[in-house]
Amino acid sequence: MAEAHQAVAFQFTITPEGIDLQLSHQALNQIFLSGVRSWKKRVSRMRNRVIKGVYPASPSSWLFVVIAILATMYMRSDPSMGLIKMIQQHLPLSTQGQTMLSALVFSTLLWLSLILALRFCLKLLLSYHQWMFEQHGRVSNTTKVWVTLLRLLSSRKPLLYSYQTSLPHLPVPPIKDTVSRYLTSARPLLTDPEFERMTKLAGQFEANLGNRLQRYLRLKALWATNYVSDWWEEYIYLRGRGPIMVNSNYYGMDFLYVTPTPVQAARAGNTITALLLYRRKVNREELKPVRVPGTVIPLCAAQCERMFNTTRTPGVETDVLQHWQDSEFVAVYHRGRFFRLWVYLAGRLLSPRELEHQIQRILDDPSPPQPGEEKLGALTAGERVPWFQMRERHFSSGINKRSLDCIERAAFFVTLDDEEQGMRGEDPAGNLDRYAKSLLHGKCYDRWFDKSFSIVIYKNGKSGLNAEHSWADAPTVAHLWEYTLATDAFQLGYTEDGHCKGDVDRSLPPPQRLAWDIPSEVQAQASSSLVVAQALADDVDCHVFPFRDFGKGRIKKLRVSPDAFIQIGLQLAYFRDRGGFCLTYEASMTRLFREGRTETVRSCSNESSAFVRALETKEVHLDQCRHLFRLASERHQNLYRMAMTGAGIDRHLFCLYVVSKYLGVDSPFLKEVLSEPWRLSTSQTPVQQMELFDLKNHPDFISLGGGFGPVADDGYGVSYIIVGEDMINFHVSSKHSCSETDSHRFGVQISKALQDIMNLLADPKSQTTSKCQQAQPQSKKQL
Repeated sequence: MAEAHQAVAFQFTITPEGIDLQLSHQALNQIFLSGVRSWKKRVSRMRNRVIKGVYPASPSSWLFVVIAILATMYMRSDPSMGLIKMIQQHLPLSTQGQTMLSALVFSTLLWLSLILALRFCLKLLLSYHQWMFEQHGRVSNTTKVWVTLLRLLSSRKPLLYSYQTSLPHLPVPPIKDTVSRYLTSARPLLTDPEFERMTKLAGQFEANLGNRLQRYLRLKALWATNYVSDWWEEYIYLRGRGPIMVNSNYYGMDFLYVTPTPVQAARAGNTITALLLYRRKVNREELKPVRVPGTVIPLCAAQCERMFNTTRTPGVETDVLQHWQDSEFVAVYHRGRFFRLWVYLAGRLLSPRELEHQIQRILDDPSPPQPGEEKLGALTAGERVPWFQMRERHFSSGINKRSLDCIERAAFFVTLDDEEQGMRGEDPAGNLDRYAKSLLHGKCYDRWFDKSFSIVIYKNGKSGLNAEHSWADAPTVAHLWEYTLATDAFQLGYTEDGHCKGDVDRSLPPPQRLAWDIPSEVQAQASSSLVVAQALADDVDCHVFPFRDFGKGRIKKLRVSPDAFIQIGLQLAYFRDRGGFCLTYEASMTRLFREGRTETVRSCSNESSAFVRALETKEVHLDQCRHLFRLASERHQNLYRMAMTGAGIDRHLFCLYVVSKYLGVDSPFLKEVLSEPWRLSTSQTPVQQMELFDLKNHPDFISLGGGFGPVADDGYGVSYIIVGEDMINFHVSSKHSCSETDSHRFGVQISKALQDIMNLLADPKSQTTSKCQQAQPQSKKQL
């Protein structure tokens, strides 16, 4: 191929006169500069290891300690209390050399001891979580002292991973507390006889098998960095043998109202550049550690490590996550063809305009797909075992292995979609729904679902992403996507005619077509996987809608947590939609702890169900309804705080179940608890970098957030993002095959539930009716 010859640094020919050696100085220069870039990265990593290794101290503090020790020795004082003399006796040097070297050795040991002491103190401070349970405006003296000490120890500018070794380990809750909390959470979902039976099962488990399993779990917690995360990654994600498309992967959307440019290649150029700039910040650890909003408390950053150059490879019993240290190219898919696009030239990152030029070359390439190439990606969308079998038989050597390596080792995957998406035309609501479905599954073969994330650039310049779930949770990907959107729109920008800024070197070698030799067996399996994936995709009912009647600004004026307000609204909406309550999942982070991921907040509580019943019975006074709502809100906030601080229910029970399987014992209690379906699975997409978006001067640059597929066949998946002060965007999913669910119907119920709760709480003095149900929704103008 022509592209291959451009990468050859030298050629030689054997002639009768000898060997004719021909060197390509340009190629050798590029190899040299690429090596320089590689060594710069290694030096940077070594430097960062030293800086974060001594945090919260600094490397320069070593010199201060040495000077201080030498100064005291010069004043005829021995700060080591005899240790320096002991060190001198073991040094084969002159007396003066012994004194100097022994002082340096002692100073270094003292410095390291101080670092360990500071790190231990920081870890103790970060283990304090009582601040989270204190009422706003009523901070205890203990918390005030704690904040002061934490600020002192965190005064140095940290790197991305500086806090990792100082974060506390996730504690194992007492089994008595977990069982008690579970029974409390299950009460509103069970009848009296069912609750009595479950109470007996729980009591038997706690008294017998539970304590035995708990001992093994505590043993694991002593040596493991996090007693949950490795099992959670393996058993919840990697061991799933069904399709990861829809069932596991999730999506993120572009701006709601704005498309920065209608030029597909230009949008791709800026987006790829922004993503690579973010990768550079991650590699150099220049990103600020993510903190709890409004505090100095850091969150675990371990999930950032596998963000780029990562793929999920299939196996028989379990998949494996593979991560490479670096990658200088991205994989691109367009109209059934795969390309390798080099993003570095001679050690430098290509400019956005140069990347646009390269992408346009791909768009203009008229070559057809090779046999079997177009729908090859369907293998990643179907069942995992057939994909593993095809990979082992036909992609383990030769040309297919080289091309597959290009995809799997790429920094990320890019799809240049030939469709147009977004909120446009005469049917904006329907177009948003189609936009969500496109990002969630596409055509089921034009995304590489195994990659850590895939970027989708549509024909009209709209963009989005599809992310694999096993390596990280949505907040980590959301942080990346926020940076990408903001950098694309506000930092890199576009010319007046919609192209990327800057100049282009038109002598750049073109992107490389990946070559394949796909046998009929692989083509047949790709078709079979596509049938499975297409059936799954067609069954998904997606509904995306912006709720504009009010947002967190008005909710906060009522002194109510916006998340609690929305979650109680979802309970009311579900009750009206299905006539009862269900086990509800809300994702909460546990990143206050090292390698923490998520915990479950069981949002359907006794308090929330009491409020919903009171509102719907038409027999409870308005003041009592408001009181019940306040109780439900406070209960939800408390459940969320407990989940964040390691006192959740579900991860502990999950780990106990894993231990029971290792021991080969059955627990009727654990088996029943873990088989309960989550018919309402919810998650809030947090906005973590509001400083990147100037909504005052650019109010149209509003994020749509993202969503995911339903967890239960007869349930709903609900994702929401609170944008600014006056909008909440919702993503609702369900399955067409279930006659009892309808995403659009549930979306209407969500909007009405939020309006009814606001009407109830907004102005109690103006309410003249005596029954909760008589409160009618106010108009949009009033809201």
